[in-house]
This record gives sequence, C-alpha cells and structure tokens, in this order.
Amino acid sequence: MGNVFLGSGSFISTGVLVETPESIDLEAEPAGIVVRGLAFTIDFLIRAIVLFVLGLALAFSGEAGMGVMLISWFLLEWFYPVFFEVFRAGQTPGKKKMGLRVVNDDLTPVGWGTSMIRNLLRWADFFPVLYTAGLATMAWNRYSQRLGDLAAGTLVIYSRKESMRSAGSDIRANPPPFQLEREDQVAFVGFAQRSQQLSEQRQQELADILGPLLPVHASQRVDYVRAVGQWLLGGRQ
Repeated sequence: MGNVFLGSGSFISTGVLVETPESIDLEAEPAGIVVRGLAFTIDFLIRAIVLFVLGLALAFSGEAGMGVMLISWFLLEWFYPVFFEVFRAGQTPGKKKMGLRVVNDDLTPVGWGTSMIRNLLRWADFFPVLYTAGLATMAWNRYSQRLGDLAAGTLVIYSRKESMRSAGSDIRANPPPFQLEREDQVAFVGFAQRSQQLSEQRQQELADILGPLLPVHASQRVDYVRAVGQWLLGGRQ
C-alpha cells in the first residue's frame, strides 16, 4: 500500500482497502498521474496509427471514404476504451502495457454502464484545454481519480496478476455460470485474493456461505470460488 508524507511526521495511505461481507480485506494500489499518462499515450498512438492506415486505404474513396473515416474516428475515440475495459478485464492495450486496470471502487470488474460513464465524461476532463480539469482533479484526489472516475465510481489500479497467480496457480480461472450481483462479485474476488492466508476450515466455511450460488458439490466449493474470483480479477486473459 502506498503512503503520502504529510510534512508533520505522519503519513496517510493512498491504497484502497475494501472489506467484504465475509470479513475478507481486498487491497489495491491506485495508479498515479504519470503512469496513467503513459498508458493514455500508448492508447492514443494505437488509435492514431489505425486511423492513419485507414486513411491511406480510403484516400481515393471520395465522400464515402470520408464518411467511413468519421465513423471510424468516432468509434475509436469513444468505444475503444469501453470495449477493452469490459471485455479485457479493465485493460486497454496501454493499461496492460503499464500494468494497470480499471475497476469499480469496490474493486469489482467494470460493466458497460460504468465504463460508458467514465469514458464519455472525458470531454469534461479536457476542459478548458489539454485535460486541465482531469489533471487537476487527479492531483487533488487521494486515489488519483479524474472527473469521469468520480462520476462512475471507478479506480485505475496496478494489476495484481502476479500475486493472483501465486495465490492460486493450481486453479484454472472459471467464469461464473450466471450474472453476479455487485456484492457477490466482491465476495468472490475477496476469496480469491485472500484464501491462501486462511485455514482450510475457514476457506470451507466461507465457501459454504456462497454455497447456494454454486453449481458444484460441497467438496468442490473452495476451488470453484477461487476459480471464479480469479476470472473476475482478470484471469480470463
């Protein structure tokens, strides 16, 4: 967990700590302005290259080609991040390269509505020029959230794939068999992150709490909960 020196000899934590209903703590480290800026730059360059290549291909297509270019620009600008955040565990190519991912503020994966809100509000972060409002908000926000993050209730955190794999390397990630409610996602993610710190009896006890949600025998509940939790954490990749 990161810390910020206050100047009076004390520190405040910049990390995020969420306690699940099963009393399992989830921890994450919010990403700062610099690393997020680098991730944004990578994604911007990818979009620019795609549009450049498309422009060359449509250079002699007249008005129809211009129409395709405008539609492509619109889709890339507004739905490129949404697509990756929803279908690639909160990671655009730029965020993946920098080891970042977008999550809800309770550390569960983002959905369509949340991702749309945070990305459509990039226009507000841009004002008055060059993302001034977004940068100012991030600089004064404990978790480096821009305006879109605050409105959508999202965070950009450092990915914890290494710790996730070491905690359950013998378990293959498995998607849930049905749509999970937000609180259920928190429970599964918390179990996957913390199960190795619990006794076998405690693991079974917590897995049994989730028993009604699981389509497996009682003896398989612990592994199943860990597998679903890893999938929600990004193990689907």
